[in-house]
Amino acid sequence: MLDRGQHQGASLLHDAPSTELRLAAVASVPSALGLETLWQICAHLQRLGYPVVVLDGSTPETDAAPGLEQLLSQEPWDEAPGPDWHSGTSSLAVLPAALGLRRLAAQAEAGVPAPLATLHPHFRAYALAVLHAPAEWLAPLLPAHGTLPLVMAAPGTTGTQQTYLQIKHLALHAGLPCLVAAIARGRESTQARRARAQIATLQRCAEEHLGLAPLSLVVDAENPQDLQRLALQLLENAGTIADATVLPLYPGATAAPAHFVRSH
Repeated sequence: MLDRGQHQGASLLHDAPSTELRLAAVASVPSALGLETLWQICAHLQRLGYPVVVLDGSTPETDAAPGLEQLLSQEPWDEAPGPDWHSGTSSLAVLPAALGLRRLAAQAEAGVPAPLATLHPHFRAYALAVLHAPAEWLAPLLPAHGTLPLVMAAPGTTGTQQTYLQIKHLALHAGLPCLVAAIARGRESTQARRARAQIATLQRCAEEHLGLAPLSLVVDAENPQDLQRLALQLLENAGTIADATVLPLYPGATAAPAHFVRSH
């Protein structure tokens, strides 16, 4: 249970150096409920004091809706963000990122060291960047940053098989364990019972075939405490992107979010 007076992530709120950007990762979410849960846990983190930007690898950049690909081609912004940019916690910054993340993953596979480091100058206004992308893209990108990804299982036999393949790919190609979550509505619903059975199956298969015992949990999408617990676990598993840029001329200067970041 979470302590309502002093939540379990309180110690995490101030321990990140200002020169580092926290990096979390979520393997592509295959279900509408899982995607809704992703937005909710990011909103929970914002309410805990972490401005969040999601780099959405499920959405390609276009001329009409530019995103990470265009951002990587421009110089970081030098002006500080406006005073009201992070005052609200209801809106979530989401950046189309399919082309940009695919390019960064290809660079990592080609031997470029820590290509995600190029993100830091662009997102210094945020405390946490969340990569939402296929496991195949996350595998070459994450090991350099110590990030352990979240995999959310879609319901049914097909969902179980797809989740296992994601766990297997991250283990074999990146040497990464992951957090596995099955999402349900209601703690004692039929959906919740099936989710618990699904988690048991995934744990058994991972142990038998991969020698892994991934941390797994069932999350009630209607329970705020469950959502906060998952949000804090995502934060605990986040790695860091260090600032490799030259310090700004004026102390305290930070980069503002790109003007084409959209809110969810």
